[in-house]
Amino acid sequence: MGKLLGCVLAAASMLGGQTVVTFRSAVDQSEQPYALYVPKSHDPARRYPLVVSLHEEESNHVVNLKRVFGIPARYGETGLQALSRLAVPRAVDYLVACPFARGTMGYQGIAEQDVYDVLADVKRRYPVDEDRVYLTGASMGGGGALWLGLTRPDVWAAVAPLCADVFPGTEDLAPNALNLPMRFFHGDLDPAVGVESSRQWQRRLLSLESPVEYIEFPGVRHNAWDFAYKDGAIFDWFGKYRRNANPDRVRLVARDLRYAAAYWVRIDALAPGVLASVDAVRASGEVRVVTRDVDAFTLAASAKAVTIDGAAVRLRPAAALSFTKTPQGWRQSPAPAAALQGPIVEAVNARHIYVYGAGDAPARRDAETAAAWSSNRSRLNLTLPVKSDREVNDDDLAGANLVLFGTPRTNRLIARFAPQFPLALNPGAADYGLLFIVAAGRHYVLVSSGLPWWTGAEEANRGGYRYAPAPYRLLSTFGDYILFKGSLANVLAEGRFDRNGRVGPEAAEKLRATGTVSILK
Repeated sequence: MGKLLGCVLAAASMLGGQTVVTFRSAVDQSEQPYALYVPKSHDPARRYPLVVSLHEEESNHVVNLKRVFGIPARYGETGLQALSRLAVPRAVDYLVACPFARGTMGYQGIAEQDVYDVLADVKRRYPVDEDRVYLTGASMGGGGALWLGLTRPDVWAAVAPLCADVFPGTEDLAPNALNLPMRFFHGDLDPAVGVESSRQWQRRLLSLESPVEYIEFPGVRHNAWDFAYKDGAIFDWFGKYRRNANPDRVRLVARDLRYAAAYWVRIDALAPGVLASVDAVRASGEVRVVTRDVDAFTLAASAKAVTIDGAAVRLRPAAALSFTKTPQGWRQSPAPAAALQGPIVEAVNARHIYVYGAGDAPARRDAETAAAWSSNRSRLNLTLPVKSDREVNDDDLAGANLVLFGTPRTNRLIARFAPQFPLALNPGAADYGLLFIVAAGRHYVLVSSGLPWWTGAEEANRGGYRYAPAPYRLLSTFGDYILFKGSLANVLAEGRFDRNGRVGPEAAEKLRATGTVSILK
């Protein structure tokens, strides 16, 4: 049915209408679907605004395409029926793309990459107006819209989260909405996501002087989309805004370098896990910058004068102005080389391979368990490779992160990368589990020695985003390393490495005290 759906509807994309198309994912080389609407009056010579809409939990791209037009899905209808019955209530002169993003797994990591891959694929197929790209979503999709909007605010012209089920840590990123109009929607009787969440977001963004609106629907439960999207109203609101791609003030906060750039500001170095910030204002040829917990940053802007944290910095001519913090203050200098930092979950946010030592049957079982992200309740359109250390080839090493199980004696790749490791589990530590991440060139290596990291996870109840797959949810709660005894409920040490990829002195003392871990650097 899936192939038939694609074949029957593919021609519609050329003439206008609704269709399901696919892109090839670099994560697992699979064909991933998304629903697409093209205006019937489509003119290849015009650039069109684009709305990206993210579906809620236990839903899909096809149902979501109907909903964004304010048309409820019919119970039991197939994807082909849903699209063939899509009668847009009025002419909507927008492209609309609804990613499937693997199913119900949140919009972080692999699913997050899928959204950007869909965006790139639509741009490849159709002329898109880069300054009129909009983002919306409901429930899980509303949390995704908020996350993607705040982590890359310079991509979007406006964002509309509906009854947003917010991802942990999103609140810290609220300052990034300075130049990004947002409109929240929520039903005041919502039993799934409390209405107070959207009320707080409105207050939070107003206090930060960000452009925000909020509409609350009296007597409405979790189906805020039935009202927010009614009669295509969301397109009218989006139509008010164009992206300001070059604002005079940029406010950027980030914990990790993955999300450390927006507009003309880039954070080049920060302490892992620390919320760093840059607030940059330009006027009359001068740029004034205030930083917090930033080691280095770059301004992709010309300036006659730059003041950083109240002190003027002597400038040399350059296409981009890069600065590094020294004991003597800020200095202009070349930007440091791009660095990979954790946390542990970064190893599984892109293409990755689970690797066991050939002949190590327990490690093979652990690798297969770790790669099984689907569950009986939630089947994901995702297949992750499992290989022995003998099967990993040069292409794998060049293009994928590695999740390695075992020790240097049981896994050849652990032995190969061991000189780069800051930690090692000592032989004979049978009742311990050690997990840590390191950078190896342009990719990550995640090492699991001893007990696998999910041992006792139910007992530990570490939290994480509720709609993320259980393996991802657990990994997202770790720093750069964790050591436990017997169960995750008994953690002996965990945290982030320092700027040099080493364990800090206090944590090193804890690890040594166990007698089970060697500090290698």
